[in-house]
Amino acid sequence: MPDEGTPWDVADAVAFLISDESRWITGQSLVVDAGATLTMR
Repeated sequence: MPDEGTPWDVADAVAFLISDESRWITGQSLVVDAGATLTMR
């Protein structure tokens, strides 16, 4: 199981989404959980 995230992890995702780097991303959910949902069954 991954370590617990911090508010900075979410802030980094938000900073990415408001930047020009994400200009081609539309209609997606960005899950910030260090991949924890990939291992759930």
